Amino acid sequence: MIMELSKYLREYSRTIAGKQQLIIAAFARALEIIPRQLCDNAGFDATEILNKLRMRHAKGDTWAGVDIINEGIQDNLKEFNQESAAPQAGPRLPAGAAQRAIRGRGRMPRR
Repeated sequence: MIMELSKYLREYSRTIAGKQQLIIAAFARALEIIPRQLCDNAGFDATEILNKLRMRHAKGDTWAGVDIINEGIQDNLKEFNQESAAPQAGPRLPAGAAQRAIRGRGRMPRR
């Protein structure tokens, strides 16, 4: 799902101009750090695996993900390999606040 979100954000960033385009494209690239780190930790060629993963997502394979066992790409839904949503739930509020601040509709929350 992270690569799918990255794909969507990359496509969306091409439709807007200015600094917002750069910020959204950078965030899309940052999301790809997770599968890249999985590849690095497993000793795989991260560039090759990520290129294959991008191609699968471009073809519409929403559930494609890194296959650690076979050094490739797998259908995570078919293999019952679901990403945990709990660690990703925390950053959503600050990211949403940042998005509103960029668009000029709100302020960044103070911590």
